[in-house]
Amino acid sequence: MEHKIIAIGRQFGSGGHEIAFRLSEELGIPMYDRDLVEMAADKLGLSEITVEAVDESVFNSFLSSYRYNGFAPRRVPLNDSTFETQSKIIESLAQKGPCIFVGRCADYVLREYPQCMNIFVYASQKDRTERIMKRYNISKKEAEASIKKMDHRRKQYYETYTDQSWGSIESHQILFNISKLGIPQTIDTIKHLYADSSSSDPTKTNT
Repeated sequence: MEHKIIAIGRQFGSGGHEIAFRLSEELGIPMYDRDLVEMAADKLGLSEITVEAVDESVFNSFLSSYRYNGFAPRRVPLNDSTFETQSKIIESLAQKGPCIFVGRCADYVLREYPQCMNIFVYASQKDRTERIMKRYNISKKEAEASIKKMDHRRKQYYETYTDQSWGSIESHQILFNISKLGIPQTIDTIKHLYADSSSSDPTKTNT
């Protein structure tokens, strides 16, 4: 494969999904986010609700984690099975052509692919809280609780399956502080790097 892939990790409420969506439209390439849940559910023969319950999260209890086949439990935790299935789907989609992946450890899954831009998006607590309050029409207290919960889930999931530190400079090629740079400028910068990556190795890029 010589085409380019963009993998975007993100803090909850940082604007990572919006950035991926707008990049998809402006670059004319597909974006995969919750679509991966639907695809994994289809492959596993489970409901989307069941798969979404463990998507980007890791459970510890036996009953919440293990898949059952009839009366006998299969010795593959549902979250592990979901990760493995989503990883295969990510690899398959990446083979087909340029695209954007949001979360799901896509950067790690495609770590051997030199044309994958590995990006992490973060923002201040204040900006994230305001974004979540507006998006879901909830109180500040509820937004702060949601951010804490979702960040914990994503961090635990990422670090469990990659053995790397979620959101760190050691784990990601490029980190964007949306509170400092803004969404429009971040999109323009990613588009510039995406265009230049055909003539340079994106694994060498820093910003």
